[in-house]
Amino acid sequence: MDARVLERFPAGAPRGSWPAEEYAAKCRAEGGRATVVMDLGTDAFLVVVDGPDDGRPSAAAGESAGK
Repeated sequence: MDARVLERFPAGAPRGSWPAEEYAAKCRAEGGRATVVMDLGTDAFLVVVDGPDDGRPSAAAGESAGK
């Protein structure tokens, strides 16, 4: 599966906080097809969409929950 990473979130968020899920929900509300996956190698949650990662940021990618 080819996937484009929109945003990365560290897995150590405070208990009850789901920043990756919230970001993905915002992308979906804007018409995207964002999904959250876990990258075990970096211990981070990734918000991804189907398609090759061509290096172009998406419209919502600049609005990270952590920024």
